[in-house]
Order: sequence, then C-alpha cells, then structure tokens
Amino acid sequence: MTTGTLPGQTEGAAAAAVADLTPVPQRLVLVLPSTGEFDSRTYRIATAAIARGHSVTVLARWKPGLAERETSPAGYEIIRVAPNPGEALPGRATVRRLLRRFRPVAGDGASGSQPAPTVASSGERPADGSPVRVGTASPSLPRRIASRIVRRWSILLTVRSQTSRATAVAPKADLIHGMAYMGIPVALAIADEQAPRPKVVYDARDIYMDAANLANTRGLVRAAIARAERRWARRADRVITVNQPYAEVMAERFGVSTPLVVMNCAYRYEPDGPRPRRFHERLALAPSQRVVLYQGGFSRGRGVEQLFEAIKAVDDAVLVLMGYGAEEQAYRDRADHPSSGGRVHVLPAVPPADLLDWVASADVVAMPIQPTTLNHRLTTPNKLFEAMAAGVPVVASDLPGMASVVT
Repeated sequence: MTTGTLPGQTEGAAAAAVADLTPVPQRLVLVLPSTGEFDSRTYRIATAAIARGHSVTVLARWKPGLAERETSPAGYEIIRVAPNPGEALPGRATVRRLLRRFRPVAGDGASGSQPAPTVASSGERPADGSPVRVGTASPSLPRRIASRIVRRWSILLTVRSQTSRATAVAPKADLIHGMAYMGIPVALAIADEQAPRPKVVYDARDIYMDAANLANTRGLVRAAIARAERRWARRADRVITVNQPYAEVMAERFGVSTPLVVMNCAYRYEPDGPRPRRFHERLALAPSQRVVLYQGGFSRGRGVEQLFEAIKAVDDAVLVLMGYGAEEQAYRDRADHPSSGGRVHVLPAVPPADLLDWVASADVVAMPIQPTTLNHRLTTPNKLFEAMAAGVPVVASDLPGMASVVT
C-alpha cells in the first residue's frame, strides 16, 4: 500500500493520519453455544482479530474428550465449561425433595408398591417363577412431570447454566461477541459482571425462531424464547448477521436498527503445490472418480437425503458427506446399505484450519438445501463461500439467499 498527502495536508499530518488507523490492542471474548471445534465463522473472526494485534479468548462448551483449556494453533485461548440444565432448574432443591419423597422404596407396605424384579441380561426367569418384567419400574408421577419440564425448557435452562459457569471463568474483555441466540445471553451476563462494562455484539447467524427445532416449537416455550431473543438483541450494542435478507427480517422482529452484514466469506485458498486429492487418498478412489462433497451439519432439510438419490444418476462419481450432527448415524447406516452401492462415504468433520484443503479436493460442492423454513430459504451458508474460496464449482438450491450469490 502506498500513502500520499491530501490537498493542503503536510507529510507529518499524513503520517499521523496513517498512524491513527493502527489498531489499539484490545481483548476480545467470543462466547459460543458449541464446543468450537468446527466453527468456521468463529475461527475467521478470531484469527482476523489476532492478525490485527488483539488478544482473543473463546468461551465454549465442554464435552468428554476435549480439553477444558487449550491454546488453538491459530493463537487464541479456548476455555470450555460443561453446562448442566438440571442445575439451573428453578426450585431444583424442592423438586429433588419431592422426588425422594415419592420414590418407591423396597418393602414399603405403606406405599403399596414393590420394586420391579431385576432381570439378568440373559432373560432368565426369576428364581421364584414370577413373570419376567423387562427394565425397571415406571417413573413416579412427580419424576415424569419434572422430566417433561426439563425437556421442554432445556434450551433456556442450558443457557442459564452456561451463563453461571462461563461468568466464573471469563477473562476481562473490551468486547464480547455472543454467537447465536444461546451465546448472546451468556455474553450479556459476562459483560454485566465487569467494570467498565465491555461492548457486546450479537452475532445472529440464523433466523433462529424459523430454524431447526425452534421452527416446530409452539406455545409458551416458543413465545418465551422469541421474547428473550428480542430482549437480548436490544441489549446488545450491535447486532450483526450474515446477509441482507436476514438483516431485514431481524430489524423488524427485534425492533433494532438494520444489523450490520458480515458475510460468511472464507479466506482465499492458495495451495503451495498441485491441487490436493485428499478424498482419493483417504478412500482409495480410482483417479478417474469424481467427488461430490457435502460438508457441514448433518440435519434434516439440508438436502442430504436428496443427494443420496441424485448420486445414483451421476456416472463414475462418489458422494462424500463430511461433518457431524444428529443424523450422522442414520447417514452412516444408509451409506452402508446395499442400495447405496458403495458410492456414499461419511467422514468426520475437520478443523477450520484444514477445511479448505479438503474442499479443494472435491470436484463439486453440493448444497441442495430444502425450503423447509424461512431460515433455509434465505440462508447463505459457510459451505457456499468455502467452495468459492477453494475454486470448486457449486450446485445449490435456487433459493433467494444462495441464488443471488451463485448467479
């Protein structure tokens, strides 16, 4: 980059103006409602901030097999906590006392109930010749009611638990970035505990009330979550999202100024040598075989089911599903079924730093997302921009969000 002087500006003033553009190092905390292992957007934000001299900490969720604290190869710290929805249940101590009171007790004649006999895994009949009863006794009514409450309100309870645990370990921050509707309340709570209070950004990456399970939620739970998200968005210092259609919907629903659009653009892929062939190497494919890649979340409505059928009509090609999610086992079972003809392979997700090497190894990236929700109709997913960055052709559904980018 070259610099020069503006009309009437001295060289010293020009140098001062350039110096003013130098970023002042700040402390950024990114709050995630996930483990952070495969979050490409978080990776890009964190690495871009580090490149400008800022320090970055990611507050994520822990799961078995992951470190509670670690430093990413990209240079940011990751701190993970394990939220427990049960611990956040209001009146939890009272509920537990009630459950203990109504729990059947062996030999308790007053209760009129007897414990179910224990049956060996072999299925042998009890020694007294009584009928075999499989499993344990049905839960008592209070236990069933408590379980139903926890399931229906688990989203808000999980948020409440993560808030408590994350606040206890969060470092001092100048800016807190709340990812998604389950990350922003945690970010706000952390900010409220610090002085001076850091700025808070709500990164609304989806239209959450019209996405995934929330799209099918009804009644009081849906109303409570929608009201909570609107309140969180208004408390944030700025709302950002991934495309203009999302921004327009959110401005109306949240009653905020139009969110800033920060698209899911990936870093440009510039390989050092020949184009990689990772799928051919991993799966021992013939050199002539072409690879159709779907990478990302394994869930309904994203077109994976359609890809299982479509690949049958593409000669000398295989379908690779690379990712994770609720449908992973179902997709693995279907890929292993004889009807798939050995032409579908399921691979685990890879870290964001390695992802573009894999994407560049495909011949085409497919994302036939189905218009099952408003969120899907307007989506511009990470995988679209990652394919573009790697220079790989895209096959995408003709939906308002993606079509404008593809065309």
